[in-house]
Amino acid sequence: MRILALALVSLMAACASGAADPEAELGASPFPVERGSAIPPPAPGSNQSAPPEGRAAGGIDFGQWRGADPAAYAPTFQIQIRQRYNDGRNTAQIRADLEANGFACEDAQRLDCRIEIMERQCAFDWYVVVVRTRPEPIAGFDQMCLGANPQ
Repeated sequence: MRILALALVSLMAACASGAADPEAELGASPFPVERGSAIPPPAPGSNQSAPPEGRAAGGIDFGQWRGADPAAYAPTFQIQIRQRYNDGRNTAQIRADLEANGFACEDAQRLDCRIEIMERQCAFDWYVVVVRTRPEPIAGFDQMCLGANPQ
């Protein structure tokens, strides 16, 4: 009986620990969960070129991305993209603007635009996804380096 009581107390403590369900807070992710199916990083010399540090010709400010901490840079990039497209543009206009800033886009079930480059043993990835059922685009930045970070 004591064991049952201890198990019940442990279960209640685990439930009350405040572990919130992130999906309940943010809504379901628009990205399908397909573990192990990520595309490989772009090959050196791929057809996309690195964006400038600072403002691109199309107006997006990429900042000092080469030395940026992805954990700080990614949210700043997303805020900039959301503010930029918070003006009622349709998907075709957003696609044209992103392509003018160096993104390669696909428009199937959602608009998916990316810049993927390899530089100094690191893969850099900027992405903007427009899902028609969401009010704001999802944008992000990621960096993956082979071995030690050569920055």
